[in-house]
Amino acid sequence: MFPLRAIIAASVALGIHPNVLTLIGVLVNVAAACALGVDRFLLAGVMMIVANIFDFIDGKVAHLTNTVSRFGAFWDSTLDRFSDIALFLGLIYLYADLRRTDYVMVAALTMMFSIMTSYTRARAESLIEKCKVGFMERPERIVLFMIGAFTDRMAGVLWVILVLSVVTVINRIHHTYLALNGRPMPAGATIAARAFWRAFFWRDERTTIPYDAWVIAILAFVWLTPPDWLADPTAAGLGLWALLR
Repeated sequence: MFPLRAIIAASVALGIHPNVLTLIGVLVNVAAACALGVDRFLLAGVMMIVANIFDFIDGKVAHLTNTVSRFGAFWDSTLDRFSDIALFLGLIYLYADLRRTDYVMVAALTMMFSIMTSYTRARAESLIEKCKVGFMERPERIVLFMIGAFTDRMAGVLWVILVLSVVTVINRIHHTYLALNGRPMPAGATIAARAFWRAFFWRDERTTIPYDAWVIAILAFVWLTPPDWLADPTAAGLGLWALLR
């Protein structure tokens, strides 16, 4: 926390408005998206760390300078969506340049369901008190993006984000339907059913044992996913043909 405190103190001393810090974070994320688009994953990972430092400190600076406002919350949430979309567009550009239309679609679908994850919660909470079910929220997506950039295993990361984002969107639609109609959350009569519904309506907080166990499983999948999932399919096919011969 020491370097973060130093950056926060410097921002307060210089009188930098929190909304400006939020904007800087978005611009750095756009630069990270450009790095992803030209296959400079390591550089993109470093830029994403820098961008998320600004994303972290803007709220702290707002509290310290007494500049917390409803517009600031709206500004922060809106620019977060720009950051998310920019990173996905960087990957879409890269996969299009590599002629990998399959991963262009995977990245596009992941972008769509990631945005829908945020939208369903925001829309639900205009109707019900709280809709914080589902595992794949924005912090998890960003951390996975950085892991994919630093380990060159973005293919596995995209599949994880896509599948869990789809499940999270379904979670929130179902949860909102039950809440609006006064129905209880399904519990299940057997151990297997209870385990399923607990996993489906994910409500375990971060740093709990179930959350950490799920994180370990996700990281293992990402690490074991071979980077050559994005290899040239023609070259891969010729290599397999050579081995068979």
